[in-house]
Amino acid sequence: MTEILYDEIPSLDLADFTSGDAEKKAAFVKKLGEAYQNIGFVAIKNHGLSKDLQNNIYATIQEFFSLPDSIKTKYEKPEIGFQRGYTGKGKEHAKGRNTGDLKEFYHIGQDLGFIPDTDPIRAEYPENVWPEELPKFREIGLETYRTLESTGKNMLRAIALHLELPEDFFEEKVIYGNSILRQIHYFPIENPDEVPADAVRAAEHGDINLITLLMGASADGLQVLRRDGKWIPITALPDQLVVNVGDMLERLTNKKLKSTIHRVVNPPREMMHTSRYSIPFFMHPRSEMDLTCLESCIDESHPKQFPDATAGEFLDERLRELGLKK
Repeated sequence: MTEILYDEIPSLDLADFTSGDAEKKAAFVKKLGEAYQNIGFVAIKNHGLSKDLQNNIYATIQEFFSLPDSIKTKYEKPEIGFQRGYTGKGKEHAKGRNTGDLKEFYHIGQDLGFIPDTDPIRAEYPENVWPEELPKFREIGLETYRTLESTGKNMLRAIALHLELPEDFFEEKVIYGNSILRQIHYFPIENPDEVPADAVRAAEHGDINLITLLMGASADGLQVLRRDGKWIPITALPDQLVVNVGDMLERLTNKKLKSTIHRVVNPPREMMHTSRYSIPFFMHPRSEMDLTCLESCIDESHPKQFPDATAGEFLDERLRELGLKK
C-alpha cells in the first residue's frame, strides 16, 4: 500500500458500513483500512450518539468538575488503580515522563448489573462510583457508555474485514470488555508561571486499548504526529466522532494498523485560564484476549515485533507506567 501523508484525518460515514449496501460497506472498509495503516485516525458521522445525549453528558461533567475538590476527592479510588470514579489533578503522566498532565478525570466502566452472574468476568471489575450530588450522572453516563460501546463494535467489525478475518472476530473478545468512559477536565491555569515548564494538558502518548472513540471536545488542542514528524491538528465536526487505533490493536496486527502518538497542547498563554472538556471512550477487550500478533500480519518483511501477552497483562503493565497503579 502506498504511504499517504494526510493533512487532516479522513472523514467516513458509518452508515455506509451499516446500511446493508454491499458496495458502500466494502468502500468503507477500504477507506478505513487505508487510514488506519497510515495515520491511525478517522472521523465518523452517523455513529448513533445523539446531540442531546452529548449535550447532557457535557453539562453533567461540567457540573461535577465545578464541585469543590473536597467533594470530588470523596470519589477517588487509588486502591483500584483509579479505574472507577475520580482521578485528581496531575495524577496521570504519559509513559516515560514524571510531570503530571494538567487534567482531572472521571471513569465509568462496565455496569455489573448488565453482566450475567454466570460470567466470571464480573469478579474482575470494581463497582462503578456515582456522585450523590448529581442524581442524573449514572443514567446519562451509562447511556453514553452503551451507545459508544455499540458504535465501537461496528468499527471493530469493519477492522476485522479489513484484516481478512471473520466479521465477528472481535465479538466474543469485547463482550463485557474492560472499556472505560473517561470524562476529562483540562482545568484552568490562572498563573501559568506556577506550573512546571514542561507541564501540558496531555503529553504525547498512544492509547492502551483496541480503539478509542472521542466525541468533539469543547476546545481545540488535540494533535496527531504524522509519520514524517509533523504534528497536525485534529478537529472533529460537531456531528463526528474521532476513532483511533490503540496499542492493543497495533500489537495484534504487528504494527500493520498504527497506534499513532497524539497529544493535547496547552492553549495560548492568554487562554490558559479557560477550561477544556473532552470525553474519550477507551474500548478494551476482556482481560483474557490473546494479543499475540496475527500470523497473517507477519512475514519476512514484517517480522514479529511484540512478545505474546494477554490484554490483562498488557493493561497492568501500562497502568504502572502511567503512575495509576503501584
